[in-house]
Amino acid sequence: MRTRNAALVGALCTVLSTALTACGGGEDPDAGTNGVGKLRPAVIQDRARSAAKGAAAVRLSGAVVSQGRTYRIDVRLKKDGGTGRVASGDVSFELLRVGEELFVKGDAAFWARGGSGAGAGAGAGAGAGAKPGAADAAKPAPPGGGGSAAAKLNGKYVKVPSGDPAYRQLRGFTDKDVLLDGLLGLHGKLSRGERGTVGGVRSIRLNAGDEKGTGGVLDVSLVGTPYPLRVQRAGGAGQLELGDWGKDFVLRVPGKGEMVDYGSRIPAGR
Repeated sequence: MRTRNAALVGALCTVLSTALTACGGGEDPDAGTNGVGKLRPAVIQDRARSAAKGAAAVRLSGAVVSQGRTYRIDVRLKKDGGTGRVASGDVSFELLRVGEELFVKGDAAFWARGGSGAGAGAGAGAGAGAKPGAADAAKPAPPGGGGSAAAKLNGKYVKVPSGDPAYRQLRGFTDKDVLLDGLLGLHGKLSRGERGTVGGVRSIRLNAGDEKGTGGVLDVSLVGTPYPLRVQRAGGAGQLELGDWGKDFVLRVPGKGEMVDYGSRIPAGR
């Protein structure tokens, strides 16, 4: 009888071995996943970056901290442009890029301040690779200056000429590849962290850091394509979530009644 029972237990262990680490043991953490949790940290990072690069679109939301200021961002990006909002304190503005055409939209208060925060917001949002304060000189100013000019721009898209100092900074902020390359390029020694969930999706964590205090944390999906799900910047410099991978959205140039085009350069307010 004991021999028969032992054989039965052995058979059950064999059947269950694909789902359990051992008969009577814990659940296999990689069961039902895409398998990246088993890989070396550097390989997980490479898989996540490749998945991000290959995706047709992504939504990026959260907050970044630059020079003591917190910027809240919510942007949607794809190969030929992007759109979204940036806010800091009580100042906010929208960005829209369709191909090489770039537009900024703000309320009267935004333009009355000379577009304060537009360039700085772009620099902060660009993450790694953007120099703090590099965009301070790229703040669009209200054409003609004064409250009346700002009122005319309230709720209007203002086209940013390609020769304007603001163009390069703001364009980079709407460039999917440039923005993700900066965010997902963790610096320092990589280590594999704990498994968890981000937005209800099972994930594996990568930790990075070095003696200079750079690095950060990257959470990668364990379900389906190994997309990056969340980035935490080192030193408390903010946290961003990435989602809606591959979900397309419409980009269109604003109609004549929605935009203002000042030609080759946005005049400085005086």
